[in-house]
Parts: sequence; structure tokens; C-alpha cells
Amino acid sequence: MPGSETGARTGDGLSKVAAVTFTFWIIKILCTTLGETGGDAVTMSFLPGVFHLGQDAAYAVGTAILAVIFLAVVIVQVLARRFHPLLYWLTIIATTTVGTTLADLADRSEGLGYAWGSALLLALLLISLGVWYNVMGSVSVHSVASPKAEVFYWVTIMFSQTLGTALGDWISDSMGMGYLGGVGVFGGALIVVALLFFFTRIPRTGLFWAAFILTRPLGAVSGDLFDKPVAQGGMAISRYTASAVLAAAILICVLVFPHRAASFDAREKKA
Repeated sequence: MPGSETGARTGDGLSKVAAVTFTFWIIKILCTTLGETGGDAVTMSFLPGVFHLGQDAAYAVGTAILAVIFLAVVIVQVLARRFHPLLYWLTIIATTTVGTTLADLADRSEGLGYAWGSALLLALLLISLGVWYNVMGSVSVHSVASPKAEVFYWVTIMFSQTLGTALGDWISDSMGMGYLGGVGVFGGALIVVALLFFFTRIPRTGLFWAAFILTRPLGAVSGDLFDKPVAQGGMAISRYTASAVLAAAILICVLVFPHRAASFDAREKKA
């Protein structure tokens, strides 16, 4: 899987974000899948079932709760003095979970629709990358070694996670490809990006963000494949069970496999 960074020490320090390795991509896909099942567990199972909220209200309340958690975790991550793998991946999970409920709130409750929601979020994502590049001079993980750069990093990730939910729903529902078909579409797209990484000289930073963005809709349709009813093309696995299994798998990967911070290269930073 492509990565613009390998974690090798090529500059004058380390950032607080993870180096991009094969394990990084495995955990990222697990996190995006957990974001879908976890977000749905909150807004489609817990809030309606325990507090008897209507679906639109559940989307709004669930998004508000998860947004507060997201902001708290991001603040802790940005203020941390060094790289903490568990904190980093917890922040990724927070972005993908609130991204799930935020996209559902906009696309379903507010009536924006999957196609328009995907287009709007793609525009916001590109604007975020553009502003980041204009201010910092690079959007490479190699350049994320200051609080300002890290804020740009997490804002961009937030938009990419929200986009992934809308895009996954658009492909699987609106385009009629189903959840398994969506897995094939986005999994195939990731394979294409990987081939471009290994066999072309396309800039690695661009390929990294392409792969990073594509893992989110892959996780979204995978999560739906697990927990949606059989009549809708899913496996009807409990959202709570699926989320618990995915969380356990992520924890095992973080604790068992080695992790390191991405290297900081001063040449990547705007003069």
C-alpha cells in the first residue's frame, strides 16, 4: 500500500503522527470499519433503543456527543509532547466515528443526499489540502512536526473520513452496487493506487492521500456489510458485536506490531 513516508530518519526529528507502513494501512482500514459500525451503534441502536429518540434526533444528538469526544481527543493529541500509538489511533477512530454520524446527519436528516454530500465534502477536503499547502508549504506527513501542521492534518483527516461515509453510501445505495459491490469498487481502487506507487513516479504524497481517502469508503461499506440486515445485502451482525471485535483487533495490532512516528524532514517545511 502506498505511503509517502516510511518512518526512516531522513530529517531532524520525529513528528507525533504515525509512520506509513503496511501495518498502518491494516489498522487504518480496521479503524474506518469500526467508525461505521460504532457510529451506527450510537445513532441507530443505542440512542433510539435506550432513549427512544427518532432517527433524525438520534443523528443530531449522536453527532454532538461524538464531536465533543473528537475535539477532546484531538486537543490531547496536539498537546502531547511525543508520539503515542494508542492516542494516535484513538484520534483516528474519533474522526471516523463522528465522520460517520455527521455524514448521515447531512445526507439523510438534512436531505442533502449522497451525491451532493459527497461533492460538498470532496470540495471541503480539497480546500483543506490547498490551504494547508499554501500555509505550510507541504501536505506530506514528513512536514507534520508543529501544532499548526498537526491541526491541518487532523482537519483534513476529518473531512476525508466524513467524505468516505457519503461516498460509500452513494456507491452502495444510490448506484445500486450493494455493500459487497462497494467493497469491490473501493478495494479495486486501492489496488490501482498501490500499483501506481510501485510502478510509476507519481508523487508519493498525492498517492498517500488518495489511498488514505479510499480506505474510508472501503471501511464504510465493509461496516455496512457486517451490520445491515440480510434483506439489504448485509450479514446482520450486531453493531455492538462488530464494533467490539474490530476494537479488539485494532488494540491487538497496536500492541503487538511495532509503531514509530513519521520522520520530520525540514526540507518538507515551507521556508
